[in-house]
Amino acid sequence: MFPGESPCPPLPALQSCYTDKTAAMLKWIKFSGPLLLALWAVTLYAANEASTNDESGLLEIRSVSLSGKAIPLHGDAKLNLGRFPENVVFGFGPSKGATRVPVRLRYKLEGFDTQWHEGDSEMHLAVRFNNDAGDQVFQKIYPVSGYSAGWQGELTNSFFTHRRETLVVPPQASRVLIVIASAGPPTTVGVYVVQGLVVSRLGADNHTEVLLKSPFSDQGENESDTAALRTWARDGLQPSMAKIVDVGQDPTTKAFALFDDDPFGHCEWHNLFQYAPRVKPGDHLVVEWNEMFCMGSGDVRSAIYPSLPPGKFQFRLEELNLMGVPTGVETSLAVIVPQPYWKEPWYWVMISLAVTLILIVISRYFISQKLRREMMRLENQRMLGQERLRIAHDIHDDLGARVTQISLLSAMAHDNLNFPEKARADFDQISRMSRDLVSALYETVWAVNPDNDNLDALGNYICQMVNQLCSRAHFGCRFHMQDLPREVEVSSQTRHNISMVVKEAVHNVIKHAKASEVTVSMAFTDGILTASVHDDGCGFKLGESSAGNGLTNMKQRLEDIGGTCWIESAPGKGTTVHVRLRVKPLS
Repeated sequence: MFPGESPCPPLPALQSCYTDKTAAMLKWIKFSGPLLLALWAVTLYAANEASTNDESGLLEIRSVSLSGKAIPLHGDAKLNLGRFPENVVFGFGPSKGATRVPVRLRYKLEGFDTQWHEGDSEMHLAVRFNNDAGDQVFQKIYPVSGYSAGWQGELTNSFFTHRRETLVVPPQASRVLIVIASAGPPTTVGVYVVQGLVVSRLGADNHTEVLLKSPFSDQGENESDTAALRTWARDGLQPSMAKIVDVGQDPTTKAFALFDDDPFGHCEWHNLFQYAPRVKPGDHLVVEWNEMFCMGSGDVRSAIYPSLPPGKFQFRLEELNLMGVPTGVETSLAVIVPQPYWKEPWYWVMISLAVTLILIVISRYFISQKLRREMMRLENQRMLGQERLRIAHDIHDDLGARVTQISLLSAMAHDNLNFPEKARADFDQISRMSRDLVSALYETVWAVNPDNDNLDALGNYICQMVNQLCSRAHFGCRFHMQDLPREVEVSSQTRHNISMVVKEAVHNVIKHAKASEVTVSMAFTDGILTASVHDDGCGFKLGESSAGNGLTNMKQRLEDIGGTCWIESAPGKGTTVHVRLRVKPLS
């Protein structure tokens, strides 16, 4: 049903129903038809504009290469150039589906470049000198490139730059021509505007004579300007690109302009030869003009970077119109150059781990070598101890028994009354010497036995030895012995030398001191072993030669094991022998 339609009546009123439907349909079309038509037209226009103005894909970065080797591109993904990239070349241009070719392109590697690049470009104003036959004899070119200082992107708001050049007419020249040309590199495109051109000749009195001037006056176009313009001509492969333009605002002035939008063509303005002013060789000419320009290269398709530092960059490609103004069409590619290895955190982590591992290996090696040497030392010490113990047993069991047997046999022979008196005296002497030999053997056994390599055994032995010596000589003896630790080990050489010093001191007391008592003291404190032998005898004056060599031998024995020995004595005050030794652990 259409809007406003009511349900059909029964069959008898069918004709009236159809009449009402038709009226309702016509009414709906009358009000809704124009609206639908307008909506359809707007949709078509929007679709057409979208297809016409969608130029986002006009440009593309086609390739990137490093030292001649291409790098694959993956859409919008960042491109990693690797460390220390060299000879980086970005290739770019219109995309394959582009509907037109850009007039000008510029590129910039953000983060590295400080300004945009457009390739090589050049236009120029030239002063030509011809002879009367029309042949060119000399030409002076004043080139321009890039952007003029006052260029703002439009002719109405840009500013001219004034130039003034002097030159001398060369030999054989008779006429001077001015040429404003876009002929430079074949691919140059852009705009070059020249205004207020004046060529003057300097006289001898600095008087200037105007030979040629711009055909445009400052009062606007008039008949004289039109007549003067007939003395100028357009030229080049595409003369239509040479134009006359209005520049500035309120008022505007006319000027020569080159609008070169063809990368493979050029255009120029020049004055006609037949109207060219005459000159003579040697004349001094002054050429002045105002200029503004904006130009670039029409076929720049690659960017070359010999090397790039580490960092994150954005290679941007942008289209410009003929006036050097961006059109809004551009594309870009993100580029990464990683830091050198030695600037990456993981590198130093790996170096630290490697150094740590090397130090651990070296430490383990030296520790294992030290343990090996220690095990060898302990094994050698064990074997040496076993050998010393064997020697001590052999001396005690074999030599001691034999010497004891000799002593017993000598004593028995001494008691045998059948032997002569002299033989019995000799046997008595043999018996005494045998007993002395047994005593010496037991001393050697004690010194060799490794079970006695400690301070406690040393103290016990010295007490027994002094007690025996004093008993034989009927001397009294006192002992002041602190508890000497059994766990402190001393070498057999140390034990032997100390015991021999004490023995020598006691022998000296028995032989020379005329004493009645001997006092022996020993103590061990803070790793220092001290011992002293004191008598209550007559004493002596230190330094006397009669003291004998015994005292010197005692000092030498202590020095051999790293200790010291000194004597205190005075006549009538007895004598004291002091021993001091730092006990070092057995190594």
